[in-house]
Amino acid sequence: MAGPCGRNLPWVEKYRPRALSELVSHRDILSTIQRFISEDRLPHLLLYGPPGTGKTSTILACARQLYREREFSSMVLELNASDDRGIDIVRGPILSFASTRTIFKKGFKLVILDEADAMTQDAQNALRRVIEKFTENTRFCLICNYLSKIIPALQSRCTRFRFGPLTPELMVPRLQHVIQEEGVDVSEDGMKALVTLSSGDMRRALNILQSTSMAFGKVTEENVYTCTGHPLKADIANILDWMLNQKFSTAYRKIMELKTLKGLALQDILTEIHLFVHRVDFPPSVRIQLLIKMADIEYRLAAGTSEKVQLSSLIAAFQVTRDLIVAEA
Repeated sequence: MAGPCGRNLPWVEKYRPRALSELVSHRDILSTIQRFISEDRLPHLLLYGPPGTGKTSTILACARQLYREREFSSMVLELNASDDRGIDIVRGPILSFASTRTIFKKGFKLVILDEADAMTQDAQNALRRVIEKFTENTRFCLICNYLSKIIPALQSRCTRFRFGPLTPELMVPRLQHVIQEEGVDVSEDGMKALVTLSSGDMRRALNILQSTSMAFGKVTEENVYTCTGHPLKADIANILDWMLNQKFSTAYRKIMELKTLKGLALQDILTEIHLFVHRVDFPPSVRIQLLIKMADIEYRLAAGTSEKVQLSSLIAAFQVTRDLIVAEA
């Protein structure tokens, strides 16, 4: 898998699990699917959850277990969001693939519809009848990020499994395996930064690891944050200190200089400051007012307003908070 042929592959593909035993998380889901396969009673599946949690890897590992390499292409139809999957595709290629029986091969065919939440409403409605009509010789597996975008009629025809974000305990050993195989120099704080920034997304963690190691050679906390363009904790602490302890014009000038120097987005600064606000010991009434103000700023940023105006608003909110604390004291 990590041989000469995989030298030029991104690490995400190079180290993608190829068997169910290689998957690092969701043991309860995997054992259930394994039982379905061993008893030859695989139902239609609906795998959903955030990106990078192993949904596609799981079903591809199942397909490799069910079919030998040479019969894989004739028994498995995989369609991704990049393919056209309107109503014509459901009535055409999917219908013809599901309806044809295999004469010399026993067992059922497998149709994998990745990113199924990107399918149109009409295509999903057309799929209902196809799934029911050809259950005898075809199984369908739908994969999506948002369950709410799959029509209830399709949900009821499938066995649903939710793939939650991976925990650090599961991510770290897998990352260490890749680090060992690739001979990357990673510090302890660098590993923590990888896990923190990926938020349970294994794909994102591997991509950050690869890009940081190629850009800097050594993977440290500072290098990881710099490579992803994420504000450093020290920078956020400084911003918070300026907003609470400096006068408005000084705080605005210093934050603008830092933003320009490090290329920071106000949205990222706001998200990080939100975590700090919960750690700082503000009186409850003051904290509530501040969080409401920050929520308004985030909403206005999402609507496309000027970052400079919203930064002024953020500093003003903290200066008002400071005055309220002083008044209460």
